[in-house]
Amino acid sequence: MGFFDLFKKKQDNAAAAAPAPETAAAGQTDRQELEAGLEKTKTGLFSKLARAVAGRSTVDADVLDDLEEVLITSDVGVETTVKIIRSLEERAARDKYMNASELQSMLRDEVARLMEESHRSERDFGIEVKPGTPYVMMVVGVNGAGKTTTIGKLAAQLSKAGRKVYIGAADTFRAAAIDQLAVWAERAGATMIRQEMGSDPASVAYDTLKSAVANGADVVLIDTAGRLHNKIGLMNELTKIRNVMAKVIPDAPHEVMLVLDGSTGQNAFEQARQFTQATQVTSLAITKLDGTAKGGVVIGISDQFRIPVRYIGVGEGIDQLKMFDRREFVKALFGDEEN
Repeated sequence: MGFFDLFKKKQDNAAAAAPAPETAAAGQTDRQELEAGLEKTKTGLFSKLARAVAGRSTVDADVLDDLEEVLITSDVGVETTVKIIRSLEERAARDKYMNASELQSMLRDEVARLMEESHRSERDFGIEVKPGTPYVMMVVGVNGAGKTTTIGKLAAQLSKAGRKVYIGAADTFRAAAIDQLAVWAERAGATMIRQEMGSDPASVAYDTLKSAVANGADVVLIDTAGRLHNKIGLMNELTKIRNVMAKVIPDAPHEVMLVLDGSTGQNAFEQARQFTQATQVTSLAITKLDGTAKGGVVIGISDQFRIPVRYIGVGEGIDQLKMFDRREFVKALFGDEEN
């Protein structure tokens, strides 16, 4: 079987296994939901790979050149793509011969190796809840990235696990942001602390933590303004929020999660760069992967910034925020080893 036939077979098998959009609702396994959410990325990647290796019987310099272009145009990013190609070149030079199946397997392993493993537990939707003190997560990201929605979905999953969740509406620059968060908090069964539009965001964060501690909350999620104004302004604002929270809980926040819109492709890289320069980001949530063919951005951002992807958004449903597992992600893109 030639390269084109192998990749075409992979693509056809993936398409046959994926549920139709109208049936992709309740009842799907996590694996099925992940595959359905990454379908556009998977289809785009396989079609490009098929064209790149059509008619070739072995992996040579021309195939690797074409593969490099495929990965870059799939939003994996230049630097990460170069790492992958160099590894494949070394393998081809060492083994002298590499066929389609071996290339597929190597791509799968290399991509998984480059991504940071998420620090997570299976309980409490990946958050290390400890008795006595709330776990505090500060959530950052630009407007429109899905930050508020991600907070709402996360709160819903934690409430479902039996945890008491408090949400701080510290994005006080947009009345719509506060109202939207209030709707999500109600849906999730979480308690939201808010002040008037234009209030000091640090004051909201302080009040939220004080109330959470007094009422025995397990988890606190702090929303922040999604403005990419000048980096100094952003840095000062986030630093002030952090310092105020530390007055209530000395080691808060325990986590700073950056939410990125996966459909923006390379723009997500720039957002990651801006926010990592402004504050210490410890985890990522990448949203809207179901509506884009640019899911390769997950690979590049995880590799370039050495920050683990904690969650990915694969649909609009309240339960379609998924804990990220790099090996499951790779399987969803490239198929299982034995396929």
